[in-house]
Amino acid sequence: MRRLGDLEAEIMDRFWKWNRPATVREVVDDINRHRDIAYTTVTTVTTILFHKGYLTRAREGRIWVYRAAATREAYAAALMEDGLAAGEDRPAVLAAFVANLDESGRAALRTALRAAGRPAED
Repeated sequence: MRRLGDLEAEIMDRFWKWNRPATVREVVDDINRHRDIAYTTVTTVTTILFHKGYLTRAREGRIWVYRAAATREAYAAALMEDGLAAGEDRPAVLAAFVANLDESGRAALRTALRAAGRPAED
């Protein structure tokens, strides 16, 4: 899975935060509260996100209503899986990752391992 580009991430951030269907107009209006962006630009990128599988869409009258296809956490997990796959030695990649975690990150990892039904040894 590729990392999202800057505008893709900005658009997806809204869908993840809102956790509801939204139109391109809603996204444009929200982005324009912070900076100017053209409706056509957001339409193009939203359509690309749909074709890449990040968004789903449904017709409501004459407009498309979009929704995030997966959670932000699922997206981040897919990026992490790709990171693991990038190394030839998966245990070494995991060890390097864990070594870079601070205490709160290690605590989150222990919690995740327990939730997955696996022992969380230090």
